[in-house]
Amino acid sequence: MSDQEVSNKQVALKNYVTGFPKESDMQIITTNTIKLRVPEGTKDAVLVKNLYLSCDPYMRERMSAGDGGFSSFELGKPLTGYGVAKILDSTHPNYKKGDLAWGFTGWEEYSLIVSPRILIKIEHADVPLSYYTGILGMPGMTAYAGFYEICTPKKGEYVYISAASGAVGQIVGQFAKLSGCYVVGSAGSKEKVDLLKNKFGFDEAFNYKEEPDLTAALKRYFPEGIDIYFENVGGKMLDAVLANMRTLGRIAACGMISQYNLEKHEGVHNLTLIVWKQIRMQGFLAASYYHLYPKFLEMALPYIKQGKIVYVEDKAEGLESGPTSLLSLFTGQNVGKKLLVVARE
Repeated sequence: MSDQEVSNKQVALKNYVTGFPKESDMQIITTNTIKLRVPEGTKDAVLVKNLYLSCDPYMRERMSAGDGGFSSFELGKPLTGYGVAKILDSTHPNYKKGDLAWGFTGWEEYSLIVSPRILIKIEHADVPLSYYTGILGMPGMTAYAGFYEICTPKKGEYVYISAASGAVGQIVGQFAKLSGCYVVGSAGSKEKVDLLKNKFGFDEAFNYKEEPDLTAALKRYFPEGIDIYFENVGGKMLDAVLANMRTLGRIAACGMISQYNLEKHEGVHNLTLIVWKQIRMQGFLAASYYHLYPKFLEMALPYIKQGKIVYVEDKAEGLESGPTSLLSLFTGQNVGKKLLVVARE
């Protein structure tokens, strides 16, 4: 155990947010000192050095006061989210000093995590550690659970993915191709559309910003209709998809990023089609499926090592770039999985 004391830089929430968040809603603070060991008498705790932190759209919901789907961040306290960390000290039976883990941690250099609810030991360090913020972490499990467990794909089915170049969408598209499906994705720039077609192997892709009529656009790409929709966007896009779904289609509702910064959410007008077309639409959270993580790893790791699944990351250096990086998710500036590099191992 170390009695060494160090300063601890943090990204904290300064104001609760309504509408679109600003960098000034967050602040970088440095606490005076933190001891690099678990405090005396604290059971089932780990003291970690954070290496990578994940920028995820759901974090916007936690920046608002009130009763959204997630609990709000505390003002003046560091944001919390998914990350990759090294254990520096532990009183928890499942972790020892030197272990690497991914899971829930603080947006700071060092975190004391008492009774960790989501902290998964990294057993395979022969792939980039940063992958555990993405394809081998929560986004990967999200893609796996939503596509395989909820959408139950069959070979030859027609699959559509919105926000398809993001952390989750890029994985879903590749899973769908490996399952023998026809896959179309949408994104918000020419660069991202090229990425979908040329790097991730989608059959087709389009820039939704260039489509004045989303319903007509989807009809063009899916003349026979859509069997599976992996929903990341919501709003007008969901309306257009419902008009193009096939009978007995499945929708996995992963996120609705178009709605997070609106003070009043948009309505969806085509919901009666869920009845007539017998569509199954299910919302889900990755955390409900973490019991399947070993099964997921067994499938995903060989694909990654063989180059059958590729993954694009958008890295920013240092906690100071945290606010800008998080906000980039809502302006479409990120290309691929957005993450912060806090420290090298």
